[in-house]
Amino acid sequence: MPIIKPHGNKLITCFEDSKKYQTILKTAPTLELSKHNLADIECISTGVYSPLNGFLNEENYLSVINNCRLTDNTIWPIPITLPIEDELANQKPKYIQLKQSKETIALLKVSQIFTAQKELEAKKVYGTTDNNHPGVKELNKTPNQRAAGKLIMLKPIKHKEFNSLRLTPKQTREYFKTQNWNNIAAFQTRNPLHRAHEYLQKCALEMTDGLMLHPLVGATKSDDVPANVRIKTYTELLSKYYPKDRVLLSVFPAAMRYAGPREAILHALSRKNYGISHFIVGRDHAGVGDYYGTYDAQKIFDQFTQEELGINILKFEHAFYCKACQTMASSKTCPHESKNHVHLSGTKVREMLKKGKNPPKEFTRPEVAKILVDAYRS
Repeated sequence: MPIIKPHGNKLITCFEDSKKYQTILKTAPTLELSKHNLADIECISTGVYSPLNGFLNEENYLSVINNCRLTDNTIWPIPITLPIEDELANQKPKYIQLKQSKETIALLKVSQIFTAQKELEAKKVYGTTDNNHPGVKELNKTPNQRAAGKLIMLKPIKHKEFNSLRLTPKQTREYFKTQNWNNIAAFQTRNPLHRAHEYLQKCALEMTDGLMLHPLVGATKSDDVPANVRIKTYTELLSKYYPKDRVLLSVFPAAMRYAGPREAILHALSRKNYGISHFIVGRDHAGVGDYYGTYDAQKIFDQFTQEELGINILKFEHAFYCKACQTMASSKTCPHESKNHVHLSGTKVREMLKKGKNPPKEFTRPEVAKILVDAYRS
């Protein structure tokens, strides 16, 4: 069986020879990119966000917000747009130079400039207009104008960390072929792995050829565990508790939006582009605070047919360690009362780590706890 097709049936790449654009580069106005902009550009240019080949125009922007689809009816849950200041918008540029640390890395061939409908976007995409929501807060910080158009990538984005783990969809697809993996599960995380996560992943491994552990390393909230600390915990776990020939560790360059159900769809479709056939969605996927129901991120997939999604969604119940069962379990497999279940909130875990206390081994592996405690001490 061949590896799954990309979303929209074609894997996008936006890289071109900069020599073709030397004249344009002399006169085009410039835009210094934010971390979120850079993450979106990396995902567009390498095919993570296929079938997008640039930033959405107003028609597609509104269609995505209102219908979770592009105007051609392709499923797409979150508007990927480029905010620009009024001063730049008023120039009505044909091209915009996109810069990382004052170095031009790409051009946007501008097809349209329009005004974002931030309140509508917040309400539909994030389910709230509350500025305490980190995604809404980030949205409201951006300028009101949006530049739409095709992305022309001239240089790869530079990174200080994880370069050996930054595999593009083209590279992961090639890797899966060399391993003879056709059915591959992926696990999205922005947190250290706990025993519950490990349980879900190993359940998925029982039914697939391999697992891609795919932590998000783009911009996250300030109180989330830093990516470099998380990567240490992943490599430690994989070296001791997972079959080495059946797991691939790679990083996901997207920024975190905390859009709950809508972001779960984006995460699934992005992994489809990497060649993933099965995507794990657990409790409160991509959620934050109490903005979403525990399993809203699973229920949203029911709006679409399997044929148009093109990827299998593995919906897992909340997992925990049961002292009576003496194993990991969920409500589907454990008959015992909740007093037997070992579960800690993220807030409780952070409190323990700040005090130099290891969370119980039933909750997280001791090796992971040590890395986290050491990080919090420093």
